[in-house]
Amino acid sequence: MRKRQFPIVGDGGGVSSFIHLDAAAAATVLALDHDGAGIYNIVDDEPAPVREWLPVLANALGAKPPRHVPVWLARLVAGDAAVMMGTESSGASNAKAKRELGWSLRYPSWRDGFVAAYAATTPTGPKQTRIRPIEPVALRALAPSPQPRATRTPQ
Repeated sequence: MRKRQFPIVGDGGGVSSFIHLDAAAAATVLALDHDGAGIYNIVDDEPAPVREWLPVLANALGAKPPRHVPVWLARLVAGDAAVMMGTESSGASNAKAKRELGWSLRYPSWRDGFVAAYAATTPTGPKQTRIRPIEPVALRALAPSPQPRATRTPQ
């Protein structure tokens, strides 16, 4: 971020969801204790487009605003996946996890989470707990799976 190597691609319309590591850990414990199987999106309450959250993250880190690059250049330099993430991805809903697990977030919005995780972080300061982007990540609460079969390694 500080080297401005993470630009806004095209219109920056790709939507991301975020999660604080503490919230992910709490959801994992609740899911493991929950009766029955389920798949849960463990994300914050506010999915947001890259054009909205990336400048806020840069500011929280004390970095310059992100650059803007056209889609054709991003595709040439970073590939189709990076373009898709920056322009077409969609966020996730945590409603099922909240409803079925009784899960709640300490930082319901990435806006609060960014400040909590990064506000005291400076180029020379200590690293803090991180908030990770999720595209979307699902948490599975399942019965233990069978052991994987042993594979032979070539000799």
